[in-house]
Amino acid sequence: MTSPAASPDEAHTRSVVLDGVSHDFHVKGKDVRALDTIDLTIQPGEFVCLAGPSGCGKTTLLRLVAGFMNPTGGRITVGGEEVRRPGEERGVVFQQPTLFPWLSVRRNIELGPRLRGVASADRSQLADTYMQMVGLKDFAEHKPYELSGGMQQRCQIARVLANDPDIVLMDEPFGALDAITRERLQNELLDIWRATGKTILFITHSVDEAVFLGSRVMVMSPRPGQIVLDESAVLAEGEEQLAPEQIRSLPAYTELRDRVRRAIHETPQGATSS
Repeated sequence: MTSPAASPDEAHTRSVVLDGVSHDFHVKGKDVRALDTIDLTIQPGEFVCLAGPSGCGKTTLLRLVAGFMNPTGGRITVGGEEVRRPGEERGVVFQQPTLFPWLSVRRNIELGPRLRGVASADRSQLADTYMQMVGLKDFAEHKPYELSGGMQQRCQIARVLANDPDIVLMDEPFGALDAITRERLQNELLDIWRATGKTILFITHSVDEAVFLGSRVMVMSPRPGQIVLDESAVLAEGEEQLAPEQIRSLPAYTELRDRVRRAIHETPQGATSS
């Protein structure tokens, strides 16, 4: 059973805490360590971008926080409650849109609230709100296969937001998109974060994306994954009202981007986090 929905005040005080979290996979008769003793606290309202080389355990960490699997060592809590399974306070945006092809954009977005017993009129209002937010108002009755890849991802984001989770977990959601669409969705996601105050954990391979989006940027080492860099980003220092092109031209943006790149490329496998 899922826990009762939190009040708005409770929702904005839920921290995500990883306490000594490790995870092993059993592969061909032996244990392979994917994550090694990670201690991490994500405060409510933070936009945390996690970057690192392929195979470092970024997606594994996100799946553990989502409750899709349990760590083999340590403990994960959300708002003080141990995570043992998925919960309605956590919404997941996957790498590829997971939309029902026989449902319209509107019906996809309304699905979660409908399953929770939200009244029809309220569901419709929710769908209108989030379709407007992600720029799909004119495509409400389209099926997913009638949309571009970027529009499908917008629909997936709107569907997650319509469930009103406290924490949004995003696993490289823009990785398969062309550069122009990706940049547009980055800008839109920042606007959504500012408007909703959601806590976001965002996994990415792109250094520029991590530094542009995050209020906090982390880098994981090669397997076994550990946090080797953890810094506040440009947006966390009061620059959030600048236009995207202004943010990317800031010296602080360039300096942090270079530090993140060095952390990714210079950290040897099995390094110990500082």
